[in-house]
Amino acid sequence: MLEQFLAWYNGLTDSLLGSLALFAVGVVLLIKGGDWFVDSAVGIAKRFRVPEIIIGATVVSIGTTLPEVMVSVTAAVNNNGAIAYGNAIGSIICNTALIAALTIAIRPAPVNRKTVVTPVLFFFGAAAIYMVAAYIFGRFDRWMGIVLLLVFGVYMAMTVYKGFKNPVQHEEAEEEKGGGSLLKDLVVLVASAALIAVGADMLEGSSVSLATMAGIPTEVVGVTVVALCTSLPELVTAVTALVKGHGALSLGNIIGANIFNLVLVSGAAAAISPFEIPEGSKLLGYNTSQLFEIPLMVGVMAIMTLPALIKGKLRRWQGITLLSIYVAFVVLQVLIALKVV
Repeated sequence: MLEQFLAWYNGLTDSLLGSLALFAVGVVLLIKGGDWFVDSAVGIAKRFRVPEIIIGATVVSIGTTLPEVMVSVTAAVNNNGAIAYGNAIGSIICNTALIAALTIAIRPAPVNRKTVVTPVLFFFGAAAIYMVAAYIFGRFDRWMGIVLLLVFGVYMAMTVYKGFKNPVQHEEAEEEKGGGSLLKDLVVLVASAALIAVGADMLEGSSVSLATMAGIPTEVVGVTVVALCTSLPELVTAVTALVKGHGALSLGNIIGANIFNLVLVSGAAAAISPFEIPEGSKLLGYNTSQLFEIPLMVGVMAIMTLPALIKGKLRRWQGITLLSIYVAFVVLQVLIALKVV
């Protein structure tokens, strides 16, 4: 029975409609699985009286980044390093130049520089490590993945320490007693993690198949379509925060998610299955990611964070500039896919 199912499943990826169907189902499973994972994890954390600021900085942030983690790890295990590599870079560009940019352009918000400066420094420090791997070594070896995971561990430890040292009091009364049993939360946690794993496998497999059918470099698919799909949880979080008037909260979530993409997503993929920098996509005869995508990843984060750190406020021009950059980025990726440039 299992062999028949696997044969049927593999057969789906051989057809255009089958690959599109698997891609769509994979996206849905990632989104809903991530949503249920966060809800159940928050419920469990509250039962053990973990401060809400810690829940937000750890459980929620990791939960919204799980799609990227699972897709990249699955891709690396299946020797599709281009998907893992492109997904991390593309997700950061998408998070910053599309999702955060929308909230900044619509409703700029003041920024608490004290709470943002540490995550910003961690991001650019991790980006420096990332660039060493990309430009000097040309590959992500296992030791580099371990280094990135250690950076992730240090960042999480500092975040948790600060959260317990300076707890934020909330006026809302706890209502977790009526939210179901601990066993239910544990079952949902395990089931949602399984959904995310299955969705990641579907998204990764169908993306590779679609790229192959269309003759598009796998990295281009990873840095655009896959990155956008796996960033949907961050988009939902940002829109929700914007509607409720918490634009600064959205900025914090985006910076945290970007750090996780650099150190957790890439680190986990490299530690499990090392991969080389993909050479499938070229721009003016040079590797696209090294010439254009990595500098753009660092550049959009600088445009979003540095003025906010200096002035203590987000400006509408930042959002408009970032959105223009994202449109140009997508157009360029399409031109590369069509082999126009």
